[in-house]
Amino acid sequence: MKAKADLSVPIPVTAERIEFKSSEEARIREAYARRQGDPHGVYSFLNRSYVFQVQERESELLSMFSRYEVGPLEAKRVLEIGCGTGYWLRAFLQWGALPENVFGIDLLPERIEQARKLCPHGVRLECGNAAALDFTDASFDLVLQSTVFTSILDPEMKQQIAAEMLRVLKSGGFALWYDFFVDNPRNSDVRGVRRSEIRKLFPDCQIHLRHITLAPPIGRLVGHYSPLVYMLLSRSKILCTHYLGLIKKN
Repeated sequence: MKAKADLSVPIPVTAERIEFKSSEEARIREAYARRQGDPHGVYSFLNRSYVFQVQERESELLSMFSRYEVGPLEAKRVLEIGCGTGYWLRAFLQWGALPENVFGIDLLPERIEQARKLCPHGVRLECGNAAALDFTDASFDLVLQSTVFTSILDPEMKQQIAAEMLRVLKSGGFALWYDFFVDNPRNSDVRGVRRSEIRKLFPDCQIHLRHITLAPPIGRLVGHYSPLVYMLLSRSKILCTHYLGLIKKN
């Protein structure tokens, strides 16, 4: 029987794994520093449009878990790259994942500090760059990213992070993708990631993507006045701007 990987012992970070530009990491840190906080409550659960967005996303994701037979989460090891304050990690705990099987990594120490306050004891959180993960090969059943790749403009860094996600993912495991595929004309720090680019980032994988999430400016406007109109526009998919996907490692 093959021994389980020991996740408590980090593997050495070799020069080959650090194939990303330090200038890109600095740019990302600076970009996030400029938009710290949520002064307008855009991501608040007191904001109805945000609640609609989250409910739709979670419902679609759990439906995909069932359709593609992801299986019960109690026995799954889960890693989130760019975990922020740990929202997705806490969602996985609600869906059945065990705290000792849940891991998160983020580039920004202040976000990890906040995540440690919000997540239950047992969830393991580290500050670091996802382009050089300190985990052994084939350590996780699920590796997820939410709006991480659109924040990276350097193609080499994107490729390195995708390669690391696949490296630590078990054969037959799933990478979970949630990110937008359209450019934001008001934000030069991000760039949409389209289906063709996702295929290049995750070659030789089974990729299942769904259109989701009503364009945020429209969603915020419509959600404030009419939940019914928000639901109808979102279901039409015409004005949706994100992909929600499962990427299965062969």
